[in-house]
Amino acid sequence: MNDIVLSIMVLGALALLGGAWLALKRGDRKRAILMAILAVVIGANVAILSLPAPMGGAEARAASPSGPSRP
Repeated sequence: MNDIVLSIMVLGALALLGGAWLALKRGDRKRAILMAILAVVIGANVAILSLPAPMGGAEARAASPSGPSRP
């Protein structure tokens, strides 16, 4: 499910960049800049969300060689 969301976000960012180029071509510089900034923000979110999560807490205890520890 996460892969689908990330793919849609990338497609949206690409569409925003295309729209920014068209807006710039028509002379609407302010809208083009805002669309490009939004595409960069979406790209940064995709990069952050695609990083692997650090292993800690319950995952680390379950993956330890001695098995889950009970206090």
